[in-house]
Amino acid sequence: MLKYFLMLLFLIPLVFQKNKFWMVQNLFFFMSFIFMLSNIYSNFWMNISYFWGSDMISYGLILLSFWISSLMIMASSLIENSDNYKNFFLLNITVLMIFLYLTFSSMSIFMFYLFFESSLIPTLFLILGWGYQPERLQAGIYLLFYTLLASLPMLLGIFYLYSEFGTMSFYLMINKSLMFDFFYFCMILAFLVKMPMFMVHLWLPKAHVEAPVSGSMILAGILLKLGGYGLLRVFSFLSNTGLKFNFIWVNISLVGGVLVSLICLRQTDLKALIAYSSVAHMGIVLGGLMTLTYWGLSGSYTLMIAHGLCSSGLFSIANMSYERLSSRSMLINRGLLNFMPSMALWWFLLSSANMAAPPTLNLLGEISLINSIVSWSWVTMFMLALVSFFSAAYTLYLYSYSQHGKIYSGNYSNSTNKVREYLILFLHWFPLNLLIMKSDSSFLWL
Repeated sequence: MLKYFLMLLFLIPLVFQKNKFWMVQNLFFFMSFIFMLSNIYSNFWMNISYFWGSDMISYGLILLSFWISSLMIMASSLIENSDNYKNFFLLNITVLMIFLYLTFSSMSIFMFYLFFESSLIPTLFLILGWGYQPERLQAGIYLLFYTLLASLPMLLGIFYLYSEFGTMSFYLMINKSLMFDFFYFCMILAFLVKMPMFMVHLWLPKAHVEAPVSGSMILAGILLKLGGYGLLRVFSFLSNTGLKFNFIWVNISLVGGVLVSLICLRQTDLKALIAYSSVAHMGIVLGGLMTLTYWGLSGSYTLMIAHGLCSSGLFSIANMSYERLSSRSMLINRGLLNFMPSMALWWFLLSSANMAAPPTLNLLGEISLINSIVSWSWVTMFMLALVSFFSAAYTLYLYSYSQHGKIYSGNYSNSTNKVREYLILFLHWFPLNLLIMKSDSSFLWL
């Protein structure tokens, strides 16, 4: 595991060289392919060095991080063209990638906590440094305080854990169990905020709307998955207390999913709509994960990977129309079918993935999550039906409102797209539909 860390570390001097923007992006791609070939398909820790190792869950999420990071740089060509501190931008992304890599491959819960919190700093710099509106300061502070406030109890929980078990290694804590209610809430709160669960989700739409496209892609693609990953890890020793309290989170996330879907239906900002849809999807992930069933845990992992690719792709395509029309309002992004006809196909493909149409990985994730939540209690069927219906409704609203209708008179008559943009969208959509062929990797890690 150390070799990938060193690879990333030696990328840092390169970002300060002149005209190396696309070189760095190519190297990120190169790393993701090397990591793909290392193929760590097993459900126990392998490739172990002193602090780091990788099992099936880490493997999928690290690969997703490499993939999304390279696509982030690819989508940010505007920063390169306008020379908007591009070296610092690359440095920021590389440092963020290092922190994410270390978070997912840490074998000790304290190391995980350390890097989990550190990944906040580059994200904050991305939003504050390259965001669009002055409100980005407020969005950054929301992000910082929501995350930091919830994570202090977790630190205390980790110290308590160490005093009880005498170890902080995930691998050595698998069969242990602690029946201490306050400890359960301490450990879990930071992850609920990061997911984000409904009621502690307010930082997410703000951060998304103010972030540059790269910030939105990494937020939707990876940072929301840190919460789910953390929960998958800590439930190995929290399952007994979980059986007592988990009904709270399942209820909140299902009711929240319906309410957030209704909020989506009255958004006029493209980015805000996609951001709120993330909250609804992660609500279902949280609900399934909290049932602690085999279907629930595997489905939550599958949907996290699928949502990372799908949501990131939607943010990048929304940014493409923003770069041409200088607005994210749906009142201006109207009739895009006439304006950018070839883009309408990509809007359709990514929107259909967002509403979990076959053959996307989202479908597999949602089917298994619905399975797990209904087997937990049949009463949840009503809420799940509403969430599924409204998720299709707001996605259709997003697609039909932006593509059809009368084109806004202030726009030019036609606009061609660049090959780079098609490549970005293809690289989001292709793995999303191809991974359904290799679905055993999302289910056999337990």
